[in-house]
Amino acid sequence: MTQPARQPTEVAVGILVRSDGALLFATRPEGKPYAGYWEFPGGKVEPGETVEQALRRELQEELGITVDAVEPWKVTEHDYPHALVRLHWCKVHAWQGSLQMREGQQVAWQHWPLQVRPVLPGARPVLAWLAQECGAVLDDAVFSA
Repeated sequence: MTQPARQPTEVAVGILVRSDGALLFATRPEGKPYAGYWEFPGGKVEPGETVEQALRRELQEELGITVDAVEPWKVTEHDYPHALVRLHWCKVHAWQGSLQMREGQQVAWQHWPLQVRPVLPGARPVLAWLAQECGAVLDDAVFSA
């Protein structure tokens, strides 16, 4: 008997890009799968929300910032043991407010080569594209715990 196909969980993800090109990463909070792993901030798209609405809500809830413009960029899927996720990657270049770690997470602005480790495996294709855009090389060691 075959298992029914898992339905993907829709997730809005913000790639916050500072004026100097640094990217914002945050750790996953305790109590969540992959706690302590580094990721781009964001979260689940709730019923009735657009990706942009979800991203704005999540960045306000998690980091206390209000984003100016959201630039939808790529969509990928990743099959984690706990969930199949469809990741809606959006670039964010401007926001209002200062970062507040409202979920007890750590945050780090990163230039290439990335120093944070480990990064969630679902970010692999997007990090490869971002590295390519700026002529950097993605070191796969960032995905090792």
